[in-house]
Amino acid sequence: MNSSYLTNPLEFLISTLFSLYILAIMLRFILGAVRADFYNPVSQFLVRITNPLLVPMRRVIPSFRQYDTSALLLMLLLQLASLAIVIMLRGVSIPFISLLLAAIGELVILAFNVFIFAIVIQVILSWVNPGNYNPVNALLSSITRPVMGPIQRLIPPVSGIDLSPLVALIGLQILKMLVLPLLG
Repeated sequence: MNSSYLTNPLEFLISTLFSLYILAIMLRFILGAVRADFYNPVSQFLVRITNPLLVPMRRVIPSFRQYDTSALLLMLLLQLASLAIVIMLRGVSIPFISLLLAAIGELVILAFNVFIFAIVIQVILSWVNPGNYNPVNALLSSITRPVMGPIQRLIPPVSGIDLSPLVALIGLQILKMLVLPLLG
């Protein structure tokens, strides 16, 4: 039997579990930065699943303005751990600085993807269930407001159709294409 027979599923499982938890921390960080409603059921879910690791770190690491520095550090540490475990499973070694840059790159990609997917999901929800309150839609609106707000002020709706999500998605993709090569 090939050694990758068990290694590939194990890598997938480790990457997936770490990625989901890092995503939860990223969402909590973004929701805190945009001052979203933390009494929202989705926010409460994120708080409950991220508190076990964040609360002890907050005792040691102070926040900077409205930014939760302990969440940033935790995301970086978890991304480093995930990459290190996968690399060890593959039986190779990589210098720590390369691992650190790869972890930072993965977090930047995740941040861009959070905004991109939030905009796409918000657009789909506006087509499927327009005008009705939904806790997910309220949080998506909070997440996308920093990106969509300035664009919506510059580009008014055309014949009742809001083109700002399209402009925002194109802008985010271009920005992602410009930033990622800088991270190597």
